[in-house]
Amino acid sequence: MKRLGSHLKFNKQERSGIFFLLLAIVLLQLAAVAYTWVGAGGEPGSFALDRQTQEHIDALKKKAGPGDTFKVYPFNPNYITDYKGYVLGMSVAEIDRLHEHRAKGHFINSVAEFQKVTQVSDSLLDLISPYFEFPEWLAGKDKKAKGEGGFLRSEKTPVVVRDINKATAEELMEIRGIGERLSARIVKFRDRLGGFLVDGQVYDVYGLDVEVANRVLDRFKVLEPPRVDKININEASVEEIAGLVYIRWQVAERIVAYRENTGPITAMDELRNIEGFPSDKIDRIALYLSL
Repeated sequence: MKRLGSHLKFNKQERSGIFFLLLAIVLLQLAAVAYTWVGAGGEPGSFALDRQTQEHIDALKKKAGPGDTFKVYPFNPNYITDYKGYVLGMSVAEIDRLHEHRAKGHFINSVAEFQKVTQVSDSLLDLISPYFEFPEWLAGKDKKAKGEGGFLRSEKTPVVVRDINKATAEELMEIRGIGERLSARIVKFRDRLGGFLVDGQVYDVYGLDVEVANRVLDRFKVLEPPRVDKININEASVEEIAGLVYIRWQVAERIVAYRENTGPITAMDELRNIEGFPSDKIDRIALYLSL
């Protein structure tokens, strides 16, 4: 105990040093608190600076046009999708007004009518209206195709069908029901196929509803099918057969085992005998195979 007590005894000089050390620590703590107080505008937890910064950012967003964030191509404003309306800067309410107008069978026939229906601001209209591309009959002299109040009569507006093998993801997103994810999935599936050979392959895209696929085929079709080097089903390896989008690896193994056990495959319908073979897709698969 005596030895322990000797370590707790300090002389006058040591006590003075400890005192000044504690005083310095307290002063530094007070200085830190004061700096925080003054830097926040005099009120603890104040967000005045953040609000000002956010207001500045919001102002810049309003001034920025759609062309500042993505490239805009000419488009028919009658077919603005939820996604396209969003990237153009339209509000949900404005997009809904357009869709309600179209659901009643009405068509937008002019820039002024677009603003009347959607109620977009003048500033936004000035930014996006130069890209509006109305059907030719609206700009032509033949007014018979158009009824009173901009209603269409029984005649349908002719649609220019484009090659689906050349369609971009942005063009696909102009179709109602297709957003960024679905358009990317269509393009990816097309690339894996090496290009669509027949229109019906659009229905094979995962997650694409039949109604939406029908809308795709209203505007896009296979106009220039790609050249395909067919795989000889009696000579191809498991890896080559499994390279087809429609055939899983396990099924490819069974095809090779089948021909090794029973001899060469003489008809495509024989593939239906193989367990797990997607018989409902045999017409599509046959496009890529030879005997």
